[in-house]
Amino acid sequence: MRILLDSVALVWWYRDPKKLSRPSHNAIYSENTEVFVSAATAWEIATKVRKGRLPEAARLIERFEDYLNDQDFRPLAVTMAHAKLGGSLSSAHKDPFDRLIAAQAQIEDLPIVTCDAAFQGLGVRILW
Repeated sequence: MRILLDSVALVWWYRDPKKLSRPSHNAIYSENTEVFVSAATAWEIATKVRKGRLPEAARLIERFEDYLNDQDFRPLAVTMAHAKLGGSLSSAHKDPFDRLIAAQAQIEDLPIVTCDAAFQGLGVRILW
């Protein structure tokens, strides 16, 4: 199985994995799962930490790459195709981070681990 973590799912995995649904937790924990984390997630978390909206993730963002390596998570770079699709998605959802992650999920054929219902309008598979 291959999955893409939403920013909230990554922060919860880092801070309090009990907040994740059982299927999400089991998928992330499984040795048979390739877990991807978008560069857009680093951007979103860093932005929220800078603005004081996510202080509990300050340590995570300071050592982001090391944390991904420690967890055996794979970074997912943003490509031109991801950016084009993210900007082109027909949806009322305006969050640029979510739109980019949804585009990556579509192009890379990855379900998104998220509890955010807003992703449902972006044409992606959700694991929760």
